[in-house]
Amino acid sequence: MLSVAHATQRVLANLKPLAGEQIPLVSALGRVLASSVRAKRTQPPLDVSAMDGYAVKASDVAKLPAKLKIVGSIAAGQIFAGAIKTGEAARIFTGAPVPRGADTIVIQENAKAEGATVEVIEGAAPTGKHIRRAGLDFRDGDVLLNAGHKLTARDIALAAAMNHTRLDCRRQPRVAILATGDELVPPGTVPGPGQIVASTSAGLGADVIHWGGTVRDLGIAHDNITEIRFKSEAALGADLFITLGGASVGDHDLIQKALAEDLDVAFWKIAMRPGKPLIFGRYKSVPFLGLPGNPVSAMVCAQVFLKPMLLALLGSSETAHRIREVRLTSPLAANDQRQDYIRSLLRPSSDGGAEVEPFPVQDSSMLRPLAAANALIVRPPGDRARNVGEPVTVMTLD
Repeated sequence: MLSVAHATQRVLANLKPLAGEQIPLVSALGRVLASSVRAKRTQPPLDVSAMDGYAVKASDVAKLPAKLKIVGSIAAGQIFAGAIKTGEAARIFTGAPVPRGADTIVIQENAKAEGATVEVIEGAAPTGKHIRRAGLDFRDGDVLLNAGHKLTARDIALAAAMNHTRLDCRRQPRVAILATGDELVPPGTVPGPGQIVASTSAGLGADVIHWGGTVRDLGIAHDNITEIRFKSEAALGADLFITLGGASVGDHDLIQKALAEDLDVAFWKIAMRPGKPLIFGRYKSVPFLGLPGNPVSAMVCAQVFLKPMLLALLGSSETAHRIREVRLTSPLAANDQRQDYIRSLLRPSSDGGAEVEPFPVQDSSMLRPLAAANALIVRPPGDRARNVGEPVTVMTLD
């Protein structure tokens, strides 16, 4: 069996970022930049006031109180035509350009206006006080968002301030998903005797969307070679083709048999738990990932392999897995020769650190513990028994 590390290397080896496309700014949330973004303007474009008050010469208010002549008023978006001379002041509001001749702002709380004059009574303002200099935020040509970055709402606000209306983002990977098995029925259906509701397609599809892709749901194929072949044809044109179930060695595990003529298998079986019967290869021209049928096995394998595959197609700079070491709250027996992914609850500890509690039942058919988990304890092959309080490696879940 292939190790998880070697399997990951092989899965990612030939995946290249998809082409870029121009996306309207309002639609760019969560998209990954295909090229870096430069500012098209300087922000602020001029020296502007950071406060409501009076634009003056610092030398005129070095000694207080000081009485000055008001020669104008400047609101945000307006330009003062003249220049401030000795003994003069201009009423100014936050965001308004600082007039020529002025080099400081006296806030309105420190001044008292009387008709055409203002008396500065306290808070002598040194040169540059309460002035936002031109380019304080950024300058024309500055690279502020880098290729590979996943855009947040804050980034979109920044791009708008940089005067962009569209951004060059990677095309979203198209992921085709086909569930297999006579026992499966769609959600909302009343299962017959011995049948179960197909849950993994929905969960996996949600993961794909969350990680930046789009989903082409090919439905459920019965354990029938002809039907599997027929429904798999709809995966052509996708960027990834994922099957659920049928990847093991039982009489009803038909994926490799059904797709034999068109499936180039790179590897099969991985030394991991859950998720040993995993197939990777290429179905015609489409990268192929055959996941186990058990819901937990499939979704853990998706965390380990599918997420980094999607990030590779997106050219994303995001780290696929957030790994950390925390203290264990329950003992763990020695591990065997498979890398183990244990559903767990990561939480703050009483000393301000963190601790992780493995769920006592780890059956790969049970979705309830997986839904309750926010982390997976990752145990390498042959790991010794671990006692309460010892550090273990955890992978946090999205």
